[in-house]
Amino acid sequence: MNPNPWLLAIRPKTLPAAVAPVLIGTAMAYGDGVVHWPSALLCLLGALSIQIATNLINDYCDFKKGADTPDRQGPLRVTQAGLIKPQTVLSAAILLFALAAFGCGLLVIRAGYSILIVGIAAILSGIFYTAGKRPLGYLGLGELFVFIFFGPVAVAGTYFVQSMELNWAVVAAGLGPGFLCMAILDVNNLRDMDTDRMAGKMTLAVRFGRSFACSEYLLCVLGATISPFIVHLISTDHGWVTIACLAGFGAIPLMKTVCSTLDGASLNRVLAKTGQLLLIYSVLFSAGWVLCQS
Repeated sequence: MNPNPWLLAIRPKTLPAAVAPVLIGTAMAYGDGVVHWPSALLCLLGALSIQIATNLINDYCDFKKGADTPDRQGPLRVTQAGLIKPQTVLSAAILLFALAAFGCGLLVIRAGYSILIVGIAAILSGIFYTAGKRPLGYLGLGELFVFIFFGPVAVAGTYFVQSMELNWAVVAAGLGPGFLCMAILDVNNLRDMDTDRMAGKMTLAVRFGRSFACSEYLLCVLGATISPFIVHLISTDHGWVTIACLAGFGAIPLMKTVCSTLDGASLNRVLAKTGQLLLIYSVLFSAGWVLCQS
C-alpha cells in the first residue's frame, strides 16, 4: 500500500527534533516545580508546526531550485514526484507557520516580548533555510541554525515560558538535542552530496567532503554524550541526568555505517535511527532530572 503523500511530505522521522527539546524543557520545569502545562503544549504545537512547515517549504523550494531530481537517494519528495501540487505544498507550509505564530502570540501574553523575538527568529530560519536568493541550507549554515534553534533556544525557551526565569543548567541541557539534531542533518546532507553539488546547494558535506561529514557525525554524537555531564557539573545535584549518555551506545553501529557507506537506503535508516536516538536521549535525560527532585 502506498503511503499517504501528505505523510511523506511531513517526514515523520524528522519530528523527534521538534519533540525532544520541548520534552526536556518541560521535564526540567516539572522537576523544579514550575511546570505550566498550557505553555508546554503551546511550545510543542509551535515546535511541531515549524518543523513540519520547514519540511514542506524545503520540499517546495528544493524542487523549484532543482535540488530534487529523480536521482535523489532520500525519501520521496512529493512536489518533485508530482504527488501534490507545488502551490498546495507551499500553502500548507504558510498555514503551519501561521499556526506557529499564533501559538507564539499566546505565549507572548504570558512570558513577554522576548518570546516574540525568539518565535519570529525560529519561523524566519525555517522559511529561509531553503527559500530566498541565498538560503541558509545552500550556504552551509544549516547545522548552525539547527543546533541553535532545536537545542539551547528550544529547551531554554520551553523552560522560560513556564518558569519565567532561566539558568545555565537549562541552557546547557539544550546542547544534547542540538548536537543530535545536527547529526540528523549531517546524515541527510551526506546522503544528498551528489545531487546537492549539481544544484549548487553548498552544504558542509559538499564543501568539505565525505570525511568531514563522517567526522561531524562522530563529534555530534560525542558532544551529545558529554552534555549531560556538563549539566551535572553546572547544577551540582542532578547526577541522574547522566543516564542520558547511555544513548550514545546506540549510536555505535550508526557511526560505523556513516563512515563506511554512501548507500542511500543505508543512510536513510541511519537518519531514522538517529531521530529515534534523539527521542531516547530526551526521555532518559528528562527522567533523570525528575528523579533527582523525587
